[in-house]
Amino acid sequence: MRLRSLLVALTATALVALSAGCGGSGSSSADPATVVPPGSPVYIEADLQPSGELKTNSDAAAKKIAGADNLGDLVVEKLEDSGLDEGKPLFYEEEIEPWLGERGGLFFKRLEDDDRSTGALIVESTDAEATWDFIEARFKQSGDLYHTHSYGGIEYDLGATDGDAAGVIGDFLVLAEGNTTTGSERVFRDVVDASKGESLADEDAFTEAISAASDGSLANVYVDVGKLIDQSGGQIDPTARQILRNAGIDPSEATAVASVIPGEDQIAVELSSDLGGQEAPTGDASALLGSLPGDAFAGVAVSGFGEQVKEALDRLDEEGIPGTVPRGQLKKGLKQLGIDLEAFADSLEDGGVFAVGKTKSSLGGALVLTTRGSKGVATVAGIVTLLRSVHVEGVSVLGGKYSGFSIRSDELGEKPLVVVAKQGRVAIGYGLPASLSGLSSDSGKAETLSDLPAYDDAVASLGDTPISGFADGPAALRLADSLIPSSNEGFEEAKKYLKSISFLALGSAKQGDLATAKLIVGLK
Repeated sequence: MRLRSLLVALTATALVALSAGCGGSGSSSADPATVVPPGSPVYIEADLQPSGELKTNSDAAAKKIAGADNLGDLVVEKLEDSGLDEGKPLFYEEEIEPWLGERGGLFFKRLEDDDRSTGALIVESTDAEATWDFIEARFKQSGDLYHTHSYGGIEYDLGATDGDAAGVIGDFLVLAEGNTTTGSERVFRDVVDASKGESLADEDAFTEAISAASDGSLANVYVDVGKLIDQSGGQIDPTARQILRNAGIDPSEATAVASVIPGEDQIAVELSSDLGGQEAPTGDASALLGSLPGDAFAGVAVSGFGEQVKEALDRLDEEGIPGTVPRGQLKKGLKQLGIDLEAFADSLEDGGVFAVGKTKSSLGGALVLTTRGSKGVATVAGIVTLLRSVHVEGVSVLGGKYSGFSIRSDELGEKPLVVVAKQGRVAIGYGLPASLSGLSSDSGKAETLSDLPAYDDAVASLGDTPISGFADGPAALRLADSLIPSSNEGFEEAKKYLKSISFLALGSAKQGDLATAKLIVGLK
């Protein structure tokens, strides 16, 4: 009886509950966080038996995604069929429904690669005896040897081979999994200790973060970013760390909570973060996003891009380029050649990225930067002038009405990297057509994202939150369908549900001291 198998089963049970109103009759609604060990960096809580508007919206969204008139019966059928496929029949009404409570949780004490994470699933139980019957039936059907142990007055079963530990702690069924039998037993005992003493629910960082969770959510995900970084030995990509800090985020101190909120025609994921006590970023780059090419299947835009570039340039100038440019000489040397990087960075406003293509061979995209005045054109023109005076293999100066150049190499593949500029805009793209479309998309002649009905729906779905990211659901699915072979059974199964997605919309804002973001999945 592996925890992951039961996790799949009980997660499906949650879908049954929200679509068909199944589950136990209890209403104690005990909080799973009260038995989660303190310091757990990732914790997920879910409402297994929503009611009222939450249930109505969950039913509507589930029906659109699954395409079934009665999702409850459908999920029960699939759940029981999966048990038959494994040779371990599972009967929902007899085994799970009699004890299933209203709330469930999942925590990880440690996240590692190669499926070696340690954590436990916690499900509210309304009938301890029926829950124990379920645990022992699952162990017996697995064929694994198991032994009953006791810790702190709490009995639990421990599998000899698979190593899962399972038992009833207070109002909860607890299924613990570790890297080893000893590891899973330790996790279970940590839950016992938390139930009798300090738990995650007692930590200020958690309570402050979870209090910002959105009302009407079906599930909330809490992440202590700093603890995850500590667990990795402080290993975080330096570029990623700098990008976060430039956005006002100190990842070593930050916590975040994401809430999943179903609606009749959409599913929203609302995120809030304290950013490690840093100032939440502000700005609105929706004008740039809406001006990106209309044939893009995805695009993202951010404001205040110039500040990030300036900090990156300052750092590069300070450190130099080993064997090429001495420290403190990069900006000075280029300025002597007519390329003023500081003036260019000062002129930058917003930055956006888009991707186009229907097949692997047609894939392309570009980074588009908006600038004040003519500094962007002047900077690119200065580089072009320099390139004309020297010969660099694989680098060519573009002709025509735009100032720019292209770079070809085996590492880049079939298409060149192109840098091109015009008044108020610079594009750095993969392939010449994509790069040029990044410049011309604000001309009023070419179709832009803002001309698409799906984009209008995405903007409307975010309400007062400015849009900063968009993906066209059907276009993205067509591309994925062309890239992933039909022999991939998992993707073929997922396509049935992905077809229901009309768009993805991303927006960000500031709420008090918190940075907030919304991800909306629009449903057809």
